[in-house]
Amino acid sequence: MFYGAAVRGFLVRLAAIVIKEVVPLMRDRLSFSLMFAMPILELLLFGYAINTDPRQLPTAVIAADQSRITRTVLTALANTGYMVFTHHPESEAEANALLQSGDVQFVIRIPSDFTRRLIRGERSQLLIDADATDPMAISSSLAAARPAIDRALRNDLVGPLAEWAGRDDAVELVLHRRYNPEGKSRLNIIPGLLAVILSVSMVLMTALAITREREHGTMETLLATPVRPIEVMIGKIVPYFAVGVMQTVVVLLLAWLLFDIGVEGSFSLLMLGTALFICANLAIGFTISTVTVSQLQATQVSFFVLLPTILLSGFMFPFRGMPQWAQWLGECLPATHFIRITRGVMLKGSTFEAVDQELVALIIIVIATATLAISRYRLTLDAAAKPAA
Repeated sequence: MFYGAAVRGFLVRLAAIVIKEVVPLMRDRLSFSLMFAMPILELLLFGYAINTDPRQLPTAVIAADQSRITRTVLTALANTGYMVFTHHPESEAEANALLQSGDVQFVIRIPSDFTRRLIRGERSQLLIDADATDPMAISSSLAAARPAIDRALRNDLVGPLAEWAGRDDAVELVLHRRYNPEGKSRLNIIPGLLAVILSVSMVLMTALAITREREHGTMETLLATPVRPIEVMIGKIVPYFAVGVMQTVVVLLLAWLLFDIGVEGSFSLLMLGTALFICANLAIGFTISTVTVSQLQATQVSFFVLLPTILLSGFMFPFRGMPQWAQWLGECLPATHFIRITRGVMLKGSTFEAVDQELVALIIIVIATATLAISRYRLTLDAAAKPAA
């Protein structure tokens, strides 16, 4: 009897504690929804959007030789599914500009003596320049090129060229891995890591700004001051903007000292892109702080926003390997454009003309997010003013 009463008492007390925790959880609809939304989002992104074997990569072709064998070789490369010929530049300078801007992943060069050397019994050369800033994006494509060319030529090497038919060295494939000749992954990761560091710190810090005012009960004091919403917004993000700049300087300095990764292009251009990127993330964080009522909610929503930033921006996985819908979503993220700027300026020495579209995209994102943040902040002020009234 004694033990039975003790067990019943234990169960009653335990049930009371469980109910005490469940009731607030059910009332906090945002946090409760995020518990299910986060795993669903991860499942969808990893299941449908992530692809480490990108295909249909844009490729430029400079073919000075227009023979049947040349067409066979190009067809073989296209049939691998890894390359799609999107550009036909008329000069080396134009081809280099396409590669530097990221408009193409490869540049195929076929010299004018390509077929003539085969007829003479000499080995011909085919040159492929690859944008190797992301080694994962090009590894499968380059691995498939050599076997595809050898198989295709076996059908065309007849008559006087038959001696080459059974050989795998009829065409010498010369590969130039531009901007990252050794294929070091850190050259790709560290410039992108700067975007992730700034995204996490800027969004998370500013997301707690207004929610901290609510939880500490100082919102009413802020309402009593004659400041405007835009002034409050700027005043709150200026300190965090300075923190973001200092973080950038520290990351760039350590990248140079520890990994020998400098800034090949204009430092001022890199800092311009950094300033726009910081502003975009601060505005996103400020918007989050106006739609959440506690610091816990602000933290949860921040990580919900940051997950697509890390996965869809091209930081961890090749951007061109994602399906079209995922690329459209990625284009809406400021990190996508900033990563292109950092990799372009730091590794390629890109000029303003090469990254101007990314800068314009960041400006548009800053304007859109800042407008949303200001409008949401006005609603926050109205909601906070009603109880005071």
